[in-house]
Parts: sequence; structure tokens; C-alpha cells
Amino acid sequence: MLDIALSAEPIWPDATDWEAIATRAATAALAATAYGALSDAAAMVEISIRLTDDAEVQALNRDYRQKDKPTNVLSFPMIAPDLLDTVANTDDGEVLLGDIVLAYGICAAEAQDKGITLHDHATHLIVHGTLHLLGYDHQGQAEAEAMEQIERDVLAALGIADPYLNDHANED
Repeated sequence: MLDIALSAEPIWPDATDWEAIATRAATAALAATAYGALSDAAAMVEISIRLTDDAEVQALNRDYRQKDKPTNVLSFPMIAPDLLDTVANTDDGEVLLGDIVLAYGICAAEAQDKGITLHDHATHLIVHGTLHLLGYDHQGQAEAEAMEQIERDVLAALGIADPYLNDHANED
């Protein structure tokens, strides 16, 4: 069973049901991959999602990635990709898949620049972060295209427009 442990700083709009958004996004991302069965596994599979400010994300980015600047989303997988297939068979009944951290200021500015809601942008970033927890990456062009296609498919199923449409429009 999938469990989303959400914590949110008060700077994130409290009128929004962030827990429902996070659960919906992570569940949909998981279902779109070869690891979809983890949603219904006998083990409790947990994803921790933290909605915080730019300063906290900058500190994490500096301390863990040696990049002293804020970013929109960070993912911290707790399970090596080659061991993900064994997660559903765990004996202890509980598995922490990993942590996802979003920075409010960066997310809000990006949403405004893209002309989309914060809700939709955060959903995309949680989908993106969940895929990172599952071993997906975007270091090379082929990996990036594969990961982005999963994101497009998941977001389309959630009723959210392609977040990369305008990003790639001027590449030719």
C-alpha cells in the first residue's frame, strides 16, 4: 500500500488540499511505471513529500548536491534502482521509497512564468520527483525523453497540459 507523508510550511497556500494533490500525483506516477504494483503491495510503501521554502531547498541542494542555489524540486531515493523489484517482498512490512522536497518561491515563480496554476505545477514536480525515486533520470537525451514522456502521459491522465510543450518548441 502506498502512503504519502506530507509536511507543508505555512507559506504554501493552506486553502489547497496538498495532501490530496501529492497522493494523486505520486500514485499516478507510480502506476505509469513498471513499479505500479507497489501501490497495492502488502508492504507499506511510503513517500515523504515536503513543501517548504527556497532557503531550505537551497541548503539541501548545497549539502547533498554541492549546488548552492535553490531549485524547484529535489528527490532523495532511499532504495537503489536495482533493488526496487524486491520492495514488494520486504519482510518488515514498511519501506521508505524516498523524499521529495519542493521550494515554494521557485515553484510559484515558474508557475506564473508558464501561465499555469501552482497546483498544476506542483503536481508535475511531484510526478517528476516520484519518477526519480523509481530510478528514472534525465542525464542523457534518451533518458530525458523517456522520463518526459511518462510525465506527459501521467499529467494528461490527470487533466494537466504538457509541461514541456513550450520548453521544446524552439529547439529546432
